[in-house]
Amino acid sequence: MSDNWVVQNLQNALTTWNEKLSEIWVLLTEEPENFKGGTIWQVIVDIHGALQAIGVALLVLFFLVGMMKTCGSFADVKKPEHALKLFIRFIIAKGMITYGMELMLAIFEILQGVISTIMRTAGLGRTQGMSLPDVMITAIEDCGFFESIPLWAVTLIGSLVITVLSFIIIMTVYGRFFRLYMYTAIAPIPLSTVAGEPSQHIGISFIKSYVSVCMEGAIIILACIIFSMFAASPPVIDENAAAVSMVWSYLGELIFNMLVLVGMIKLSDRVVKEMMGL
Repeated sequence: MSDNWVVQNLQNALTTWNEKLSEIWVLLTEEPENFKGGTIWQVIVDIHGALQAIGVALLVLFFLVGMMKTCGSFADVKKPEHALKLFIRFIIAKGMITYGMELMLAIFEILQGVISTIMRTAGLGRTQGMSLPDVMITAIEDCGFFESIPLWAVTLIGSLVITVLSFIIIMTVYGRFFRLYMYTAIAPIPLSTVAGEPSQHIGISFIKSYVSVCMEGAIIILACIIFSMFAASPPVIDENAAAVSMVWSYLGELIFNMLVLVGMIKLSDRVVKEMMGL
């Protein structure tokens, strides 16, 4: 690494960005059971199992409420078509609570397959790392003391923005991972609403929301792949420009691309919800 402070500061900022992108790549391809050694997942499984008893109790409640609202009288319940419909609804709701964990994992695995397909099609095993061009490093190192003063200011601002954006994207992806855990843990409660026809929309909305959280990974992967294509073709540098102009132009275009990536990742949940009509 160069001994120049300006070069070191910029390279450290880009290293932080590259590390966070690599971490995102790992998070999006990792199974919840393996995250952090599986300790968190075990707690989620225990909570899910404990809430199943509450879910069954609520299932009976929602079933009775739904039966009273959909059947005009007890005579309606005796009709074969109504009795069969209520029986099937109860069995489906009971199955969703009993096998809720399997249902959530099945949905996750299907949508993880979408992410894997995108990655294989793109031909990328990880995102492209970014580094300073040699031409820029040489121009910065050739600057004298007074010429370096404006470079310090530009470098401080640029490196700070890049570092902040790095932590924003990783926090967003971690937030998605935590939402997957929370949806899985609390699943027996909203799934119990499927037992009653008037309340079934709650359970359906819950499943759609969970699917959208899983699908966010595909949008984030697409955004990272597109950014990697930009990273493979770094901004054009005017070798005849002054060092400060060269750095300012390079950082400006680089940060703009980073902002686009951060914006796409932050809006991934909204994009998926629009696609699913939520």
